[in-house]
Amino acid sequence: AHRNIGEQVKEWQDLGIVDKDFAIEDVLADGQLSDKYKHLPIDTKYFKDLELEILNQFEDLDRALDGWLIKSENYQALNTILPKFKGKVQTIYIDPPYNTGNDGFVYSDRFQYSSWLTMLENRLNLAKNFLSETGLINISIGDTINSQVKINSTSRLQTLCNYVFDENNYIATFVRKSGIAPKKDIKYIADAHDYILSYAKNIESTKINKRFIDISKLKYEDSYVTERGRFNLKQLDFGGIRYSESLDYPITIKKGEIIEIFDGKDFSKVSAPEDIEVWPNGDPEDKKWTFRWSKEKVRWGIENGYIVFRKDKAGKWKVYSKQYAFVDNEENFIERIMPYDTLILEYPNTIGTEEMKNLFRERIFEYPKPSDLIKYILKITSDKDSIVLDFFAGSGTTAHAVMKLNKEDGGNRKFIIVEMADYFDRVIIPRIKKLSYSLNWKDGHPQDMDSVGGFFKYYELEQYEEALANCKYEDSDLFTSPSKTPYQEYVFMKDEKMLKALEVDYENNKVKVDLTKLYPNIDIAETLSNLTGKWIKRITEDAVEFEDGTRIDTKNLD
Repeated sequence: AHRNIGEQVKEWQDLGIVDKDFAIEDVLADGQLSDKYKHLPIDTKYFKDLELEILNQFEDLDRALDGWLIKSENYQALNTILPKFKGKVQTIYIDPPYNTGNDGFVYSDRFQYSSWLTMLENRLNLAKNFLSETGLINISIGDTINSQVKINSTSRLQTLCNYVFDENNYIATFVRKSGIAPKKDIKYIADAHDYILSYAKNIESTKINKRFIDISKLKYEDSYVTERGRFNLKQLDFGGIRYSESLDYPITIKKGEIIEIFDGKDFSKVSAPEDIEVWPNGDPEDKKWTFRWSKEKVRWGIENGYIVFRKDKAGKWKVYSKQYAFVDNEENFIERIMPYDTLILEYPNTIGTEEMKNLFRERIFEYPKPSDLIKYILKITSDKDSIVLDFFAGSGTTAHAVMKLNKEDGGNRKFIIVEMADYFDRVIIPRIKKLSYSLNWKDGHPQDMDSVGGFFKYYELEQYEEALANCKYEDSDLFTSPSKTPYQEYVFMKDEKMLKALEVDYENNKVKVDLTKLYPNIDIAETLSNLTGKWIKRITEDAVEFEDGTRIDTKNLD
C-alpha cells in the first residue's frame, strides 16, 4: 500500500525478476507470502519513511547483514573501514588491473612499473591489517603477451608480495587455464593461462581447507556398510623400485578355510574350493613386486572382512583389500580428505562472460572472472562464517561467489565489496539484487526462485576530491606577535561545508556537529561505526546503539 511501491515494482521489472503483467497483489496469497516471491529484493531507498522500522526488525543489525557494498576509490575505502574490520577478514580476493600497457601505469622509461607497483603496495599494506591471524590473501594476475606488448607482471607482483607479507608466508601459486583458443595475431606463443598468488597473514596459524574425496564413486557394500560405509577394491600387491623382503611372501589358504570371494557380481564368505597360494605379481622370483600388508596383517584382514580373493581371466587367484569410506585398514575412523592442488582447468574466462550475458542479456562487462573460480578459492581459504573482502570488485563476482557457496554448503559468509567505477551502480547493485532472487539466470530471466535471499547495505563514500572542492583558500593572521604584528602571512584552506555543520560553544569548550548539513542523506550510523570501529546493534531516530553497549546521540553530536 506504500505510495512508492510502483517504483519498486518497476525496478523488479527492469531487472527481469517479474514480467510486465506482474501485480503486487500476487505477492500475498490468502494473507501469506507467496513462495514464488519470497526473495523479491526490497530496496529501502523507495521507503525512506519506513527504513528505521524495517531495520529494527533485526535484533543485531551488523551481524544480520550479509554484505557491505561500498562505492569509493579503494585506498580511501580501506582506510575508512579499517577500524571496523581490522583483524576480522578471513579471505581477501582481488583481481587488480594488470600492467597491460594500456591501463595508464606503463611508462616508456626503465621505471615503467613504479606507478603500478606503488599503487598495489599502498593497498596491500592496508589489506594486511584486515586479515585475521588465520587469514589469507589471493591475488589474480597474468602476464601480458600479445602482438603489441610482452609484460611479466607476475614476477614483479610476487616480489612485492614477498616484501609486504614476507616470503615465508607464501602459500601457493594457482595456475588457471584462462583461454580456449589462441588468437591468430600472437607473434610467438599464445598466453592461455593466468595465476592466483596466495599468501597467509601468518603461515604458522593459517587455516587452509582440504577437499573431500568423492565417496559416491565407491562401488560396493557389504554387511559392514553401516559402520564402514561403501568400498572399492585395491590390488594388494604392487611393483616399485623399493623392495622389502618382509613383504615378499606367499599368501596361503588351505582348502575349506573360510575366505571372502568376489565373482565379479557378488561377495560371498565361503569355504576355499582349493588350496590357494598367491605371490606378489604371481611370481616368487620377481623381486620388484611386494604386498602392501605384512603377513600378520593379511591374516587379520581375512578374519575381519578386509581381504577379498578373486580369480582373474586366466584363472589365477588375486588378492585385494577393501578401501572403505569411513575407516582405514586398521578400523580407525577417517575423514576422506586430501589437499587441493594448484592446477585449475575448469573455469576459463568464457564461462564468466556467458554468466554475465545470462544475467543481463548482453556483454555488459569485459573479461569478468567466473564466479565458480572464486568460489573454488573460497572453498580452500574460507570458513562458513568468514568475512570475505574484495577491494577491486569489478562486476561484483566475489559477492556472487559468496552467495553461491553459502547456498551450496549452508554457510553464513559475509562480503565487503569496494568499487569506484560507474558499474558499481550499473552492474554490481543490479547483479546482487538479481542473485538475491535467483542464482540461476538465462537470457536475462530467472530460471527458478532457488536463492539464499540476502540482506545487504550499499553506500558511497565522500571522496578526497569532493572534500577539497568544498574548501577555499584565504589569507589568515592566525599567527601574530604580541604586538599584533604578523610574523608572516599564511594561507589556509577552509572547508566551508564543514564549517556550516559546526556549532562552536566557546564558553564550554565544545563543538557540536550536525552531519546532515554536510549531505542531506548522510548515513550517520555507518559513519560513526567506521570512525569508532564499533559494530551497529540498533538504529533509532535519535541514536545509534553499538554491540559493546555504548550509545551515541545522533541529534547532538559533540
